[in-house]
Amino acid sequence: MQGQILAKSGESLDQPSHQTLRLLLAWGSLRPTALADELGVGASYVSKIVGRLEADGLVQRSTDPDDRRATLITLTPAGVKAARGVYALGDRMIGEVLEDWSASDIDRYTALTERFVDDAIRSIARMRKQGLRPPQ
Repeated sequence: MQGQILAKSGESLDQPSHQTLRLLLAWGSLRPTALADELGVGASYVSKIVGRLEADGLVQRSTDPDDRRATLITLTPAGVKAARGVYALGDRMIGEVLEDWSASDIDRYTALTERFVDDAIRSIARMRKQGLRPPQ
């Protein structure tokens, strides 16, 4: 759904690029393997995403000071601006969706969303303990 919205909006970045920018803004510099884990994709896919973002001047690769053999992916100043723009785009969309909602509808939606997020986090923790295998 996010990809379709972005494509129709004329946004130049695709959904995986948006997601990568958001993660790097939220978590700071990450190794490609950590980025792949957070995105739930393989290392080769992350390499493609990072390559596109690097070509656009939004991220840069550097040596991890804690392990000279490892690489870190970091937002450039232009990447920080783009990542903040991603959040602003989302905020604008949410504002437009909710503009005709009553205060009580927004309160109810907020409470249900908080509940959903809390339940999803607990579910993910259980799934990780099981090695992301379906229940037997």
